[in-house]
Formats: sequence, C-alpha cells, structure tokens
Amino acid sequence: MSLYTTAVSVANVWTSPEAPRTIDRMMLSNPVHVRSWLDELSYEERLELCTANLVQTQVLFGEDVQLIKERGDWAFVIIPGQPSAKDKRGYPGWIPKDCLVEKSPAKSETSAVIQKPTAFLYDDKKTKVIELSFLTKLPVLSSGGVWFEVDTPLGRKWLKKEDADLETPVKGSGDDIVQTGQAFLNLPYLWGGMSGFGYDCSGFVFNMLKANGCSAPRDAGDQAKGGKEVSFSSPKRGDLLFFAYEEGRGRVHHVGIYCGNGEMLHSPKTGKSIEVISLKGTIYEKELCAIRRYF
Repeated sequence: MSLYTTAVSVANVWTSPEAPRTIDRMMLSNPVHVRSWLDELSYEERLELCTANLVQTQVLFGEDVQLIKERGDWAFVIIPGQPSAKDKRGYPGWIPKDCLVEKSPAKSETSAVIQKPTAFLYDDKKTKVIELSFLTKLPVLSSGGVWFEVDTPLGRKWLKKEDADLETPVKGSGDDIVQTGQAFLNLPYLWGGMSGFGYDCSGFVFNMLKANGCSAPRDAGDQAKGGKEVSFSSPKRGDLLFFAYEEGRGRVHHVGIYCGNGEMLHSPKTGKSIEVISLKGTIYEKELCAIRRYF
C-alpha cells in the first residue's frame, strides 16, 4: 500500500473506472478542467452523478490518498482524511492515476490553508497556474511580503496571503461554523462535491466543521451517528440537523446546519444552490430525525 498525493485542483472519486461518461473526460486528465466541466453539465447530467451513483466524493490538490490497487490507468484508493463506515481506513473509490503523484517527504511542518471559496496558485513570475479550493492545505517554505511560498505536487509555487491563513489548531464555535458556511451562499449543489467549486449536503457540512477544527465522517448517515445528541427542543447555532425518509423514520438522506430562529443553512439538491431556509411548513420539518453537535 503506497501513499500518493492529489496533483489536480480537485479530483472526482468515481464509483468504478467505468463510471465516467464522455462529458466527464475533462475531469480525468491532468490538469482537470473543473470550471468547464461544471459549465457544460446539463441538469440531467448533474443529476445522473447521483441517480446512477457515478461519483462517491472528491479530494483536493495536495490531499493524500492510499493506493490499494491498480487497474489499467486507474487507482483504487482510500482517503484517510474522510472517515467512512464504508472502510475503517477512510473513504474508498477510484481515481485516474494521472491525477495522482507519489507522495514526497514533507518539507515544512507549517501549512497554509486557503480561506476563500477558491483561490489561485502562482508560479515564480506570479502568473496564475491553477485554481484551488477552500481548505486546500500546502506546506509553507517561506513567507514574505504578500506571498506564501509553498511546496506542491507541481513543485515550488506561491499563494497570496490574502487568500490563505497559516494552519492553527483552534476549535471554532457554532456561530463560527454558520459564519464560515455563509460565505458559500448561492454556490450550486454538486453530488459528491467536496470543494469550493460545489458541495453536496454532507460535503458542505463536513468542510464547514473541518474549517473550524471539528472532525466528522464524510457522509450524512455516518454524521448522524457521531458528535453529541441534542434535544429537538434546544438546538444551537452550528448544530447539524438530519432528515430521513418516511417522515423521519427511514434512511437519513439530508443534513444541514442550524442557524437559529428555526432556520437552516444547507446545500439542498441538484438544480439548487446553498441557501438559508425556514424549516416551518417544509418537508424538512416533518423529516427531522436527529440533531447532533460536533463543536
């Protein structure tokens, strides 16, 4: 079992090597073309990512994966940073080998973490190289003026300090979780999404918690079993609200972040964007099945 690093801005983790369609080819190369891919996907093609179970999750530039086996141009990997009941080692799935490089020894114990929904990586001439996602983490080699010099799978590059902060182990509050999430209002939903280019419901929650030093599983069904149980009568801002089919008695299918005053911040479904809604009078009011606290 070998350790590899994601070498593209964001890599889809596919259910199988046969899952990608013709339109998905721009996400199989290095570099990937995530903006073009998202722009060209029709509503039906976006929906099919879910209904045909094509994509499992995503990994960010510089994120480590464990390579378990290979099949042709594909690698079956485990993602240690995304806990899952599917595999105790981490989230499993398939990634094109072109999107990965062998992990090299860390050149710094200090990392910069992107804080904007997306931000660019620059070369020595300060020319844009690649657009990266929120929470992309890269080792810092030096810091001067308005730049972080960072070590990347593409070699030595630069991040603007206005786009990233040095990683700190501080744990945020419930209010912090809500505030972090509000920066993504109106971002279109993406099944399997784990980046500032698009989130699914549990990916959105996972990353807003992670940004505030809180750990959770990747998927909503697993998230609903973690953290601390909260009474339906006393939720706080930043708590996670879970929803299940059959008016709360069936399988968990959705998660959002409680904002106070009976409102929820969430990434709803294909065709919609991250929003704040009032639960009163909605299907969610009937389907609420659990409230958990991770902060």
